[in-house]
Amino acid sequence: MQTIDLEHFKKIDFRVGTILRVEPFEKARKPAYQVWVDLGSELGIKKSSAQLTVHYQPEDLLGKQVLCVCNLAPRQVADFMSEVLITGFSSTEGGIWIATADQPVPNGAPLH
Repeated sequence: MQTIDLEHFKKIDFRVGTILRVEPFEKARKPAYQVWVDLGSELGIKKSSAQLTVHYQPEDLLGKQVLCVCNLAPRQVADFMSEVLITGFSSTEGGIWIATADQPVPNGAPLH
């Protein structure tokens, strides 16, 4: 594993946001959802293409708070612009479990 110093870590803009909308992403090469996340008044609502289909149905994700990387360059996925990366943990079944806070957090709050 390559190490980084604290200054490199501080360059990553991790924020919490609430999932507002989820739709199946039929045009994605791998099973995914189109997700809209409210990241607070500073960042607003951002879109993400997220491969969360193994463990979650769209209705399971609505209202969940998720930890996002907000300063990656936007990425075109088929006809959808993914603006943030929703973070998560690999499962033994091959899916992703979302990374979230264990208590409600204001949308847009940074990770420290």
